[in-house]
Amino acid sequence: MLFPIVVHKEKESDFGVTIPDIPGCFTAGTTIDEAIANVQEAVECHLEDETDIPTPTSIETHVENTDYAGGVWIMADINFSFMEGKTVRVNITIPKNILHKIDIAAKKYGKSRSNFLVDSAQKNI
Repeated sequence: MLFPIVVHKEKESDFGVTIPDIPGCFTAGTTIDEAIANVQEAVECHLEDETDIPTPTSIETHVENTDYAGGVWIMADINFSFMEGKTVRVNITIPKNILHKIDIAAKKYGKSRSNFLVDSAQKNI
């Protein structure tokens, strides 16, 4: 899911990243790339015992907040699969031609059929 993050830097400090839609969640890195790469781990640590996946908002929701003044806004793709519970095997019925299209799409995105179906369902729930 895409979440707005703000990257900021003070003189003589690392690059900091704040994730406004996940209050209290932040990270840093010596480079912008490293700081952004650390977002996933920060979210996983911050939400370790949580069960509700946060809802992303738009950048516009936060730009007036003076806490983020001077920062650079980026939309970061955060994977919340770490919050999913135990998997359950299910039996579903799908038209053969649709199943074929699902398999092609899953392969295109480098996912298993199950992962592709779960990701697709989560985007529509």
